[in-house]
Amino acid sequence: MDEPDQPDGPGRPEEPVRYEPQGPVAVITMNRPEYRNAQNSAMTYALDRAFYRAAEDNDIKVIVLAGAGPHFSAGHDIGTPERDAHLPFERRAGLWWDHSDRSGAESRFARESEVYLGMCRRWRELPKPVIASVQGACVAGGLMLAWVCDLIVASDDAFFADPVVRMGIPGVEYFAHPWVMPPRVAKEFLYTGDRMTAQRAYEIGMANRIVPRATLAQETMALALRIAEMPRMGLALTKRAVNQAEDLMGLHAGLDSVFGLHHLAHAHNAETAADSLGGMDIAAMREAGR
Repeated sequence: MDEPDQPDGPGRPEEPVRYEPQGPVAVITMNRPEYRNAQNSAMTYALDRAFYRAAEDNDIKVIVLAGAGPHFSAGHDIGTPERDAHLPFERRAGLWWDHSDRSGAESRFARESEVYLGMCRRWRELPKPVIASVQGACVAGGLMLAWVCDLIVASDDAFFADPVVRMGIPGVEYFAHPWVMPPRVAKEFLYTGDRMTAQRAYEIGMANRIVPRATLAQETMALALRIAEMPRMGLALTKRAVNQAEDLMGLHAGLDSVFGLHHLAHAHNAETAADSLGGMDIAAMREAGR
């Protein structure tokens, strides 16, 4: 199978993730724009390979995570033609067994321990600065990808939302809400499922900068290049220091505890509703969010 960093060519399907070194900066771009960069497993594992490549490359000092097309990411893939949650993939983020030949809560917990919580935790620990370059929708699973990054540069048309309470689920699997925003703001954000504008995200400290949509890529790159002037070891230790402080404020334990509540909600839905998502598909979620 072709690696995700290989260029697309005539007759070749586009890869779900593009990897582009630009001097000391690696630009990793989610590449399912026709589905608002919804994250199926193929994309998620391709992201994992791209992050590994950037971590191992001595010439790369800073990483930019971006999304192709009008939107950063509309979240987990819950209904595109390429949804692949039932398929096995080579596991690297945890030691849980393959979910694809299991059923019920065992299958869901094993898969999400690997693909969602496990990978996000590992990506957060990547010892190089990572900048999220966010435009348009950054919703649910998209939030998880932005939140594991060290900095967020948002375009003026960006918006953020976690509407999964409509599914009866208390937020996405990487439950960093009370650490990236004040607790009362987090509650309103979740209780309503409403969109948060880029300006509001900046005001509460979730986004570092707001820039015009037309110059998002250039301004994100300028920031990345400025950071790349710092010594690599200094950047790695500084990132570790801040991450450790967050963990001392309860982030690591909080992620574990809410992940259990998340799966209690899935199991409850499976017993009382049409499926583990409470019967909410893409169309239902879009309609409810209007």
